Amino acid sequence: MLSLFIKLILAHLIGDFLLQPEKWAKHKAKHKLGSKYLYWHLLVHAIALLVVLQFNVEYWLAFCIIISSHFFIDVAKAQFKTKKNSRLLFALDQLAHLSVIALVVEVYTPYLNKISAIDYNQALLLTASIIAVTSTSSIIMKTIISKWNIDEDAGKEHSLEHAGAYIGILERLFVFLFVVLQFWEGIGFLLAAKSIFRFGDLSRSKDRKLTEYVLIGSLISFGLAMLIGLLYLKIAREL
Repeated sequence: MLSLFIKLILAHLIGDFLLQPEKWAKHKAKHKLGSKYLYWHLLVHAIALLVVLQFNVEYWLAFCIIISSHFFIDVAKAQFKTKKNSRLLFALDQLAHLSVIALVVEVYTPYLNKISAIDYNQALLLTASIIAVTSTSSIIMKTIISKWNIDEDAGKEHSLEHAGAYIGILERLFVFLFVVLQFWEGIGFLLAAKSIFRFGDLSRSKDRKLTEYVLIGSLISFGLAMLIGLLYLKIAREL
């Protein structure tokens, strides 16, 4: 049961976050059913599902349920999405996808012992966790803090292109690693080091909004990485 759940979650993370460019998401929101990227997105999901399920024909019903439901959920999201409700719809969208996955796992539970396939549970769990802590967390953070408008061009001439995004990804990977290794002191050291480096820039900027924006982003980033790390440890013990 847990093995199938991990596989389906991994396919979802790959299709919905890792291999869905922002360009595709915006095009789907604008053109809805007429967006070619809606169908490219479904194709990516289909391939990801086939790979993680190891092309096992016993899972044909699960494949059909997930792909068809994904289509209708994404179309509904595009139809009702506005700037004001984007965060709520993002949460509902993910909840709907996860509910379908949970339903599929529940349906297949009585038959799982009869389905023969090679399981790489630990590797699949680690892969899903790394995707969640990098690209998935980046999108979640962007969705949460998008309600605050900060001048993104301010100081851009003194910053490397996309440096903030890469720093955030590395930061969360380190936190995830420290949680898995139970090295809590490392998280404290990382947070302290970031605070020291950031303090000079923020104190010189004299911009209260920017200070609060960075603080909120840092706390969300650390919180997500710690949560994913703890979930990884809990699930890994049960495999």
